[in-house]
Amino acid sequence: MAFGSFGGGARNSAPMAEINVIPLVDIMLVLLVIFIITAPLLTHAVKIDLPKADSASNVQQADSVQFAIDGSNQRFWNGEPVDEAQTIERLRAAGQKSPTPELHLRIDRNARYEIIATVMSEAAKAGVTKVGFVTDPGGAPLPNVVPVGSAPAP
Repeated sequence: MAFGSFGGGARNSAPMAEINVIPLVDIMLVLLVIFIITAPLLTHAVKIDLPKADSASNVQQADSVQFAIDGSNQRFWNGEPVDEAQTIERLRAAGQKSPTPELHLRIDRNARYEIIATVMSEAAKAGVTKVGFVTDPGGAPLPNVVPVGSAPAP
């Protein structure tokens, strides 16, 4: 007999071992019985009259500051005109509050970037870390950008 040939000749082969599935069936039947017994216990509920309490949640909503810069670089704090010193003073006061208010920036597209960067830098120094930019996708003028004495655009 030649080595490596798969053709004819007498082979010394043992009978193929078969898988015994009886233990597997036994385990599956035991699990089925366990699930049949425990399933009704899981869905059975005990009725208990729990006490009811009415209380308002104690979550403090952070204030928001509407800060605007118009096209002529005039600053507005919640609609009130302010200068640079007043802005810094009010940002420091806002940074001391708990919780810290959110700073909503409404900035005209013609405002100088230097003023915007200064306001954001002073806000960070004062501890006002929540800053958001309010935009108008339609391009209409923002109502809080106009001075207090003049009428907003329709």
